[in-house]
Amino acid sequence: MAKELKELTPRSVSYSQWYQDLVIKADLAENSAVRGCMVIKPYGYAIWEKMQRYLDDMFKETGHVNAYFPLFIPKSFLSKEADHVEGFAKECAVVTHYRLKNSPDGSGVVVDPEAKLEEELIVRPTSETIIWNTYKNWIQSYRDLPILCNQWANVVRWEMRTRLFLRTAEFLWQEGHTAHATQEEAVAEARQMLEVYAKFAEEFMAVPVHKGVKSESERFAGAVDTYTIEAMMQDGKALQSGTSHFLGQNFAKAFDVTFASKEGKLDYVWATSWGVSTRLMGALIMTHSDDNGLVLPPKLAPFQVVIVPIYRSQEQLAQIDEKVVGIVAKLKALGVSVKYDNSDNKKPGWKFAEYELKGVPVRLAMGGRDLENNTVEVARRDTLTKETVTCDNIENYIKDLLVEIQKNIYQKAYDFREKTTQKVETYAEFKEKIEEGGFILAHWDGTAETEALIKEETKATIRCIPLEGDKTPGVCMVTGKPSVQRVLFARAY
Repeated sequence: MAKELKELTPRSVSYSQWYQDLVIKADLAENSAVRGCMVIKPYGYAIWEKMQRYLDDMFKETGHVNAYFPLFIPKSFLSKEADHVEGFAKECAVVTHYRLKNSPDGSGVVVDPEAKLEEELIVRPTSETIIWNTYKNWIQSYRDLPILCNQWANVVRWEMRTRLFLRTAEFLWQEGHTAHATQEEAVAEARQMLEVYAKFAEEFMAVPVHKGVKSESERFAGAVDTYTIEAMMQDGKALQSGTSHFLGQNFAKAFDVTFASKEGKLDYVWATSWGVSTRLMGALIMTHSDDNGLVLPPKLAPFQVVIVPIYRSQEQLAQIDEKVVGIVAKLKALGVSVKYDNSDNKKPGWKFAEYELKGVPVRLAMGGRDLENNTVEVARRDTLTKETVTCDNIENYIKDLLVEIQKNIYQKAYDFREKTTQKVETYAEFKEKIEEGGFILAHWDGTAETEALIKEETKATIRCIPLEGDKTPGVCMVTGKPSVQRVLFARAY
């Protein structure tokens, strides 16, 4: 086994260290010279690019267009929406000067005290304020609505305790910001984008998610309602994997964005925002991968198939090359991404270990005997099983196999989530079960006080109030007061 795999900490020893090892050894990302920030390496970025491509197509299918807004936000903008500034104030990076100069003692450069900005600029933690200040100039009447904009960008939220992909000071994301003439349209937009995120998570990432609404204390700063998709990781912790916010008229009022209705009346615009980030990379890794390395769903793998030749001579390699060229062409014609690795600087065993570590869904190996028999060895990453298959019609066999692997990876994650989801009736039972990890469905009286008590005593939070499933009323497990429905609890990242 390759040295890289020997050094991968088993999940049973330390899940946290396993994750850190895997991100680095699978060439996904690494820590940078800037504390709290990461370098996303080409293999990791290739996965993110696929995520972007599919999501961007889904956004455009629902009528959205891409735009770009400034990285810097005047400090006064954040003061206009009270809840918003309170929610982000402690995470903001602030630009105070615009110039450096050489140090008088020759030791390097220093900030030029004469170059102080009249108003400090905030490096965007999110873009509601700068966008709504812009929308004020775009909107005059109902004819200008709706505005359905998305931007792909980076944001900065100053984090002291970071973890690659899951929580970094700078991260990549998309943020949609839409403006509507009515409350009903805005709510429908927020719900629609929640469905888009859920579909992407389940059909592309193969990650089962719960859809729901956040409790008041867990809402996005400045939102009336926050919709969320929540996923379960293998260590029993939940991960918020996408959010969509109904912002009401809060930002329109803060930035005085009004429009003339069909009836000629002035009203404030209704708003939403929604986003997912490179945190999805963490969800992908932690939901599916194992002690041998990454397990990638075929739809998001940088390449879905790798072919490795096993040869004794250059003459035999030339014969395998000739055979493989035809297989590669047939696979590409069916839309399958494939890599043929006939490099001579690594042995086949090393290559097998590397591609297993990197989560390539299907590995084909062809040797001399395969040439004689017109066969190829097929290895599945999801089950670690192998079989010998004829090369006749191999392209359709592989295409069907990739569909099967995608389904199998999802089903495995779904079964794990179901196995680790429990209903409880009493607080004592809740305290016991939360130690086992997973989701817990329990009744809650709807008060922030009870929610805060549970969080303080158990470190569990309300992940969401589910939109689907059991809506049977009951009594709160803590206070015994009436409860409208069970809510979803878990400890979370």
